[in-house]
Amino acid sequence: MRPVLAAAICFLLLRSCAHSIRSFPSELSHDVRVKFLEAPEYRNGPGCPKLDGDGGGGAGSLVRVAMTLDFEYLRGTVAAVHSVLRHASCPENVFFHFVASASADRECLAGILRTAFPSLGFRIYGFDDGSVGRLISSSVRHALENPLNYARSYLADLLEPFVERVIYLDSDVILVDDILKLWTVPLTGSRVIGAPEYCHANFAKYFSEEFWSDAELPKVFAGKRPCYFNTGVMVMDLVRWREGDYRRRIEGWMEIQRERRIYELGSLPPFLLVFGGDIEPIDRRWNQHGLGGDNVVNSCRALHPGPVSLLHWSGKGKPWTRLDLKMPCPVDSLWMPYDLHSSKDSPLAAQRL
Repeated sequence: MRPVLAAAICFLLLRSCAHSIRSFPSELSHDVRVKFLEAPEYRNGPGCPKLDGDGGGGAGSLVRVAMTLDFEYLRGTVAAVHSVLRHASCPENVFFHFVASASADRECLAGILRTAFPSLGFRIYGFDDGSVGRLISSSVRHALENPLNYARSYLADLLEPFVERVIYLDSDVILVDDILKLWTVPLTGSRVIGAPEYCHANFAKYFSEEFWSDAELPKVFAGKRPCYFNTGVMVMDLVRWREGDYRRRIEGWMEIQRERRIYELGSLPPFLLVFGGDIEPIDRRWNQHGLGGDNVVNSCRALHPGPVSLLHWSGKGKPWTRLDLKMPCPVDSLWMPYDLHSSKDSPLAAQRL
């Protein structure tokens, strides 16, 4: 599809979306102007397994990626998908499971994705915000209270029963390595999730004095050596998740939080409480996180030493926002090559002018 035609179609789709999402009035002022270019077509390399399905139960050769999808982070999601496809050895064998608010126009979102990635394999699932909204407590940053931040806890219920394993990715990441390498990480023993661990971090700070002074609550870590891990990049065994009813375990801690105020940081602490000390440790190269500064201040951070396979702008600052404000951090230049936004500053747009 020609870039001009693709951009025009996307503009009409987004204009239609803007009139249909009455529940997100704060998004209408900027989303209606967003347009995306069509990404290059990425094909499988030699030796890639032949697909035997379209994302259904028979598609055993698929790498399954789960992400949330909304208008506020749409530009980040599109860039993340682009990065996955660009570096995948078998891009046609990557299937995306997107979770969007049940009140969002999923048809419109699907149209936007097809404009940017005409050959992309994906499905969009509606997430009932009310199912978790009653459990969400206030956080240090308002954005962390968005119900979609909690959708990762419900993937085993939202996705089809035949989906046994997924890689969950936040929308503010960029891969610079083959996602197949992450997909093939084994979850040993009875472990349910895998993620990079950071045992040098002060684990105690993620919970309040109310938690640590209680006679019973800290016993959840008895016999374990819990370490901090970031939930923005996880390999998840959904079979074990369903068998262990881990959604209910996470909700249990959220219910305690509503009554006792045992933590401050959104959807992360319940995962630490349920899985801390019992996850599959994955090489840290798969989550170079914190590039958006901390959760309160938008600050620039440098890359940590060592190899990198995934860059993660967790924190308050997002690269697309800083670039639009003409106040980018040096590390934001690593995000730009994957940006399909059709502004004149987009590298892909510049190539096509």
